Amino acid sequence: MTTTETKPIEDLSAFIIAGRVKAHPSPDSETAARTPYQGIEDAVEAEQIGFRRVFLSERWNLKEAALLLAAAGARTSRIDLGTGVLTPASRHPLHAAAIGSTMQAAFGPRFILGLGRGDDSVYAGTGMRGFSFDALVDYVGIVRGLWRGETVAYEGPAGSYQRLAMSDRHDGPDPEVWFGTFGLPKAAEATARAFDGVLLPPNMTPEATHASVSRIRTACERIDRDPASVRIAQCVITAPELDELETRQLAHGRAVTYLQAPGYRDALIRVNGWDPGIVQRLADHALFRGSDVIADNRFHRAELLGPAELIPDEWMHESCALGSVAECVTSLRRFRDAGADEIVTYGSTPGQNAGLARAWVGDRDGAAR
Repeated sequence: MTTTETKPIEDLSAFIIAGRVKAHPSPDSETAARTPYQGIEDAVEAEQIGFRRVFLSERWNLKEAALLLAAAGARTSRIDLGTGVLTPASRHPLHAAAIGSTMQAAFGPRFILGLGRGDDSVYAGTGMRGFSFDALVDYVGIVRGLWRGETVAYEGPAGSYQRLAMSDRHDGPDPEVWFGTFGLPKAAEATARAFDGVLLPPNMTPEATHASVSRIRTACERIDRDPASVRIAQCVITAPELDELETRQLAHGRAVTYLQAPGYRDALIRVNGWDPGIVQRLADHALFRGSDVIADNRFHRAELLGPAELIPDEWMHESCALGSVAECVTSLRRFRDAGADEIVTYGSTPGQNAGLARAWVGDRDGAAR
């Protein structure tokens, strides 16, 4: 199969090397620990399968997003390449603009600059802090101004800049700018004001997706923006035809890292209406007792199966796509029916989702007929 022979699936994308990575692959399962090199290969395979785009989250160790996406860009020709997400605190706006322009100049109009506010708990000891919504909106405005060839002077919540300009820029369209968010009221307003798309995080239920989509569309209408001009993609943990151990690592183990992280856990509990008591039970688990380091910065999800036993199975079945390929297609369809324009497979590799991608196309085409 070559990339030119594969028609892209317009409403299906993939997250690559989600979570922590290692320098060497794990012998236990494909997803227990992925390497940076495997992430690049995953992007190549995603294009061959037909995914519309890939997203890559960033960590300040073995997952520098611009480098890995550039390597993926050099190995592919069609698939879109998005950060999912960068925090503005980690990139001077001129740096962010330069990444976007360089990616477009090198690989064509395929780059998506995905941004998020960040979380102070994640940045402990780094000197960085999360951005306010106003700061984030202004930051996007600065970057867009630089792409337009403007000289930018700015003083406000996003920082202080006297004279920013790019002496050279890419040809063709500017990158799209997306927002990684739960889509709560303030985020919905920021989306309407500044962003081309939204990346909703995994472990949201279809009901939570529907509520976020409604808030974002309504926020657009309030400022006379066409709601359809914001593309909304929902990340969904998928485990099609995987064994029980790997499925639990992908679903329950991943949920532990989210529900143990301040800020993120509160938003997830809020949007899903889940029992907040699980947060305290996780905090009391022997693995975390007396530690102020979030699980995702210390453990790989394969090491979290003990506390993962505290996560209710029904939570995972309502927020993930698990089981047979047919069952996964049915689960993903719930998120499209809830209003998401696009699904982004998460946790499992593009290759593990090849059969699901084929079935998804067949289900979509059958529904259209």
